[in-house]
Amino acid sequence: MTTTHVRLPSGESIPSLGLGTWHLGESRAARADEVTALRLGLDLGMTLVDTAEMYADGGAEEVVSEAVEGRRDEVFLVSKVLPRNASAAGTVRACEASLRRLGTDRIDLYLLHWRGRVPFEQTLDGFAALVEAGKIRHWGVSNFDVADMSELTALSGFCQTDQILYNLSRRGPEHDLLPWLAERSIPVMAYSPVEQGRLLRSPVLAEVARRHDASPAQVALAWVLRRPGVTAIPKSSSPEHVRENAAAVDLDLTVQDLSDLDTAFPPPDGPEPLDVL
Repeated sequence: MTTTHVRLPSGESIPSLGLGTWHLGESRAARADEVTALRLGLDLGMTLVDTAEMYADGGAEEVVSEAVEGRRDEVFLVSKVLPRNASAAGTVRACEASLRRLGTDRIDLYLLHWRGRVPFEQTLDGFAALVEAGKIRHWGVSNFDVADMSELTALSGFCQTDQILYNLSRRGPEHDLLPWLAERSIPVMAYSPVEQGRLLRSPVLAEVARRHDASPAQVALAWVLRRPGVTAIPKSSSPEHVRENAAAVDLDLTVQDLSDLDTAFPPPDGPEPLDVL
């Protein structure tokens, strides 16, 4: 696997392909396999691990804790606060609970999971307190559209990423959000880059994959990764899928491949509401 990176506004580089954990931690029977898969991902250079207090009500963070035990310094760890917890004091409490579940003293990047009713100023106060205490290193957001980002960045210039739903079948952000972020050097973190597996039924993806002796999932990931400033975080719950995902970094799509994919999954011709899963 060739490890490629994306640069944050802070100047720090993160892997362009990481490990997602949505739906991990929901089954005790699956836990050992989930931990093994995450550890393999770290071995393969996928050292960005994304989780959230929402995932399995903290269960995913506990899986991550087990997976990174003894290897914490290798990992760029991302977690998220729920909007209902995102007051100034609530953000601090939520982060401290996540830290306990994660078994660590710091989160590298802490995100507001989506916009709620709490004013941004309160959440930013919580983030600032956590940074000052050394409990988080950076902060960012998730599921924010251009209007949200404009309002946020008018208050603070320290947002490190916008984590959004982005894949071949969810191309709406290409019209306005991705250019807006690129102009400000704010990278995108793409969740569900294979649309929770639904993209894998596409005959066009299958044909492109055949040309490269690859899998449809690798094509879908390679398509997301081809764009500068984008990190993909597919869920990785089995070693087989982790190895498959890791190989996508080395897949170079041709002009013909991209044309065929554009025909099957047309880019937006105007503004579209931001999709959320």
